[in-house]
Amino acid sequence: MSIHEQPIFNVPSGTGLRQELSLRSLQFASRHGFLYERSDGQVPSIIFGRDDDGRHGNFHPESYRRICTHEQWARRLEKVHTAYKRSRLRSNWQWKELDCCNSSDALLMSIFCYPNVLNQSTSRALLGIACDAVPEFGFKPRTPLHGGKRDNTEIDMKIGELLVEAKLTESDFQSAEPGLISRYRDLGAVFDVSELPTRNGKQCGYQLIRGALAAYAMGCSFCVLCDARRPDLVESWYKIMRAVRPFELRCRLKLLTWQELASALPEDLQQFLSAKYGIFPAASRRIASD
Repeated sequence: MSIHEQPIFNVPSGTGLRQELSLRSLQFASRHGFLYERSDGQVPSIIFGRDDDGRHGNFHPESYRRICTHEQWARRLEKVHTAYKRSRLRSNWQWKELDCCNSSDALLMSIFCYPNVLNQSTSRALLGIACDAVPEFGFKPRTPLHGGKRDNTEIDMKIGELLVEAKLTESDFQSAEPGLISRYRDLGAVFDVSELPTRNGKQCGYQLIRGALAAYAMGCSFCVLCDARRPDLVESWYKIMRAVRPFELRCRLKLLTWQELASALPEDLQQFLSAKYGIFPAASRRIASD
């Protein structure tokens, strides 16, 4: 049975998942004739490009067509990949961050820019959003800091009253110096700071802390969307949630896996996710692992 037909579940780290996605993407590109190149590094990534027919192998074709016609969404495609300068002498096009097969933002957009993806009540119920919600990618919540200042960092997506932090092969949720965390006005109201995990003198889960603080300030929910093959990321989120003080806020903090979300998506989109990412609907995952 080939890799695009058989799910692989024992991938304990970002590196392991990057290896799997690179292999799947190479097969996917070859099978469909997509334009691609390989990055350098110990675990090379597959970098997709837009071909002469307007196709882009890193996105579902229906989603990509909608992205290109939406001004705000299309701007997300323009951020240059950090490895491009090292590879430009042999590259036929300027690599962008969302061209990479490991991009969680590209995966997020393939799903949420798909036509009428939220028409089904099951997908809306999983996310806790209304049917007319429109995704905003790279949303800046402007979370309050001390001294009347505001944070300028981004959250991957806002859709309705839900903030989403999406992860795929990233190693963690970033770490930060305690002084960076202490800038936030509501830190003490939201967290028992002594319970927040630290490593080598730094605060772990910086992106999660920021997301929970943004949800508190805006009265929104905050969801971490990650892969079921990454139990390390799941545990990191639970450690942060355990330090949250307000019970009402805890009820607005969520964890959802790509596999659980896939179970509520249209069949055509499910097939794309399984072939390119090895993301199978949660029900299929349970059957395969029994």
